[in-house]
Amino acid sequence: MVTGLVFDIQHFAIHDGPGIRTTVYLKGCPLRCLWCHNPESQSAGVEIFYLPEKCIGCEVCGEICPQGAHQFDDDGHRLDRSLCVRCGTCVTVCYSGGLERIGQEMRVEAVLAEVLKDQPFYRTSGGGLTVTGGEPMQQYAFTRALLQAAQAAGLHTCLETSGCASLERYLEIAPLVDLFYYDVKETDPDLHRRFTGVPNQAIRENLFALDEHGARLVLRCPIIPALNDRPEHLHGISELANHLKNVEEIHILPYHPLGTSKSQRLGIEPALAGVTTPDATRVSAWLAAVQEQTGIPVRRD
Repeated sequence: MVTGLVFDIQHFAIHDGPGIRTTVYLKGCPLRCLWCHNPESQSAGVEIFYLPEKCIGCEVCGEICPQGAHQFDDDGHRLDRSLCVRCGTCVTVCYSGGLERIGQEMRVEAVLAEVLKDQPFYRTSGGGLTVTGGEPMQQYAFTRALLQAAQAAGLHTCLETSGCASLERYLEIAPLVDLFYYDVKETDPDLHRRFTGVPNQAIRENLFALDEHGARLVLRCPIIPALNDRPEHLHGISELANHLKNVEEIHILPYHPLGTSKSQRLGIEPALAGVTTPDATRVSAWLAAVQEQTGIPVRRD
């Protein structure tokens, strides 16, 4: 029985593919994007969120923690993550919701059962299942098995990916995917490595190979003020799309500081603290800059 580490299942999602969808979020990612809005997805293991504002100071977590990671003094409650082994014992006794386990081992059958709860909405809207992360190809066996099960159930399937996995696996999984949401983080190779921690050569090669294979594609392009909102990158997005045969849309994703509070809950210093969501005028200029250089539809997502 194939299992995977799932950190969220979102029902009634409308930004993760056509129609109304159920989006399954998997743990683990090889990239470390500076602007990551799901930092809890990066680790392949279980994580613990700590929300100090919800802590009521009952100290029960400190009493039960086998590692002594929860400490209390005059300054309040502190989680020493150097001691924490992320066993989740503390979460089971935190009735205020100040501690939260991120990552749950689930069987394919259990995830599919959750997805099928929304099947009537898929029929009327053209929706279905979207698998994302993190990078779902990091849990390849689970992702493949889940897509197989969804396909057998007659669901439309979408895979959101950074493109950072082996080409062999992408070509193997392609028949199970109705639509690829393919991330384009940065078109300049040096800046891509600087912003994400990995080179983009293999990512681009995988994209072109999937396109040649006939895969349906949507390019997903996060745009972050003062990082990759350069005219050269916006032009690079259009140029990339124009060299592909099966790109149906280009989606521009303006930066949102959602990851800032999540990083704090993980005890991590946010990489882009202080960067805010761009205003509508600025986003419209990005959309226009990409659209004027391609005939492929460009929209904000």
